[in-house]
Amino acid sequence: MELNIALIKGDGIGPEIVESAVAVLEKTGARTGHTFHFTEYLAGGCAIDATGVPLPQETVDGCLASDSVLLGAVGGPKWDTLPGDIRPEKALLGLRSKLGLFTNLRPAKLYPALAGKCPLRADIVEQGFDLLMVRELTGGIYFGERGRREGPNGPEAYDTEAYSVMEIERIAHVAMAAAQKRRGSVISVDKANVLESSRLWRETVHRIAEQYEGVTVTDMLVDNTAQQLIRNPSQFDVIVTTNMFGDILSDEASQITGSIGMLPSASLGEGSRGMYEPIHGSAPRLTGTGRANPIATILSGAMMLRYSFNLGAEADIIEKAVDTALNDGCRTADLAPAGTEHTLNCTEMTKEILARI
Repeated sequence: MELNIALIKGDGIGPEIVESAVAVLEKTGARTGHTFHFTEYLAGGCAIDATGVPLPQETVDGCLASDSVLLGAVGGPKWDTLPGDIRPEKALLGLRSKLGLFTNLRPAKLYPALAGKCPLRADIVEQGFDLLMVRELTGGIYFGERGRREGPNGPEAYDTEAYSVMEIERIAHVAMAAAQKRRGSVISVDKANVLESSRLWRETVHRIAEQYEGVTVTDMLVDNTAQQLIRNPSQFDVIVTTNMFGDILSDEASQITGSIGMLPSASLGEGSRGMYEPIHGSAPRLTGTGRANPIATILSGAMMLRYSFNLGAEADIIEKAVDTALNDGCRTADLAPAGTEHTLNCTEMTKEILARI
């Protein structure tokens, strides 16, 4: 199989972690008889520097012409003072919209080898957890009407949360189908005691759930969910929620895995094309230090094989290599116990994973 992948290395640590994922994909392809063709495109701060805009049309066209997209990270202090409509983060929103990527899958599990890095109590850690966050990606407050105006107390800014029935239906279908392949439990997260959009969300999710045999749906308010992720994460199987709530809760989930450097993500639409990226940002303080953890990006590559290309066995090879490396004691700085004298840099961790493929 020959596949064309658009590479958006982006800013900060983006280039080095993407290179790690590319190396792992190439070795996996060589072992299993698949060829990956990579083409680089600009997006984010580096695109602003080169073209004046965060998302050049050439990048959009290139991504649309590719079988899938692998993204590093965008943004950084250099561009923080730019107006909102031309900041690096607009590239992410633009790509999701242009590619029709309305679903974001963010798995979070506790690797036994990293149990010591989990900040939770020992009795909670012993139970372990393996959850999938299904986040709606192209609606809600991030895409709603926004602006500034004169209010009763002077100048004010506003952002609008809005969801259509169609947007809720399609993300609910994804969550229910995922739950059928897992443990059959969906927790739908909203703020229905306050928000009208959440009340529509709740009604629609339950209606769609009736179509999925063996799946149970439980409603949970977002503030309670934030508490329960710390108190008892093992109760969660599939979480389905809105764009903003999913953004926040998945970052919380990353911390109980031991490091945000462990969490991959997949952004999917109706077809097979997707965009794959680690959930962490560009980590400006780590840029140029070699201390970035490449695992989340490498696992994002595995998700690409699984979800866009239907290469589950090949994805298993990568995931097993990561698991084995961790079990063998390989650690980047963010994964090592405090006081560890020697940790692996990004290149060294990548080599350890490659050696196990």
